[in-house]
Amino acid sequence: MIGGNTMRGGAGTRPRHPEDAHQKALFDWVAAASAQLPDLQYLMHVPNGGRRGKLEAARLKAQGVRAGYPDLVLDVARGEYHGLRIELKATRMDLGRKPEVSTAQRSWLTRLQQQGYRAVVCEGWLAAREELLFYLALEV
Repeated sequence: MIGGNTMRGGAGTRPRHPEDAHQKALFDWVAAASAQLPDLQYLMHVPNGGRRGKLEAARLKAQGVRAGYPDLVLDVARGEYHGLRIELKATRMDLGRKPEVSTAQRSWLTRLQQQGYRAVVCEGWLAAREELLFYLALEV
């Protein structure tokens, strides 16, 4: 489990990269839970986000990086779905406001849903954990 200081800055401050902290917390849980849920080993992060210089951004775009693609990919079929995609956002408490989902992110989620994937937005690592548990409990 994650301690309170892991997700927050000092007293009265907000973490500098709250989504990064949620991502790490989720993968800490995945490491601990993988023995009971072996399909979690297929969960991976797509490092599309982050600030980059113009040259690096152009290089990555030429290599196929696409703006808005969901942060987390689980290529395990369950129920009616081919796989799971999660756009992980920091929480309202972290940000002091509702997290924003960009137009590009919404577009990807819609397209993936149309192609038979479960594609969702989760606010915080705990919501992402609950989504993973729900998804992995679906019929194989």
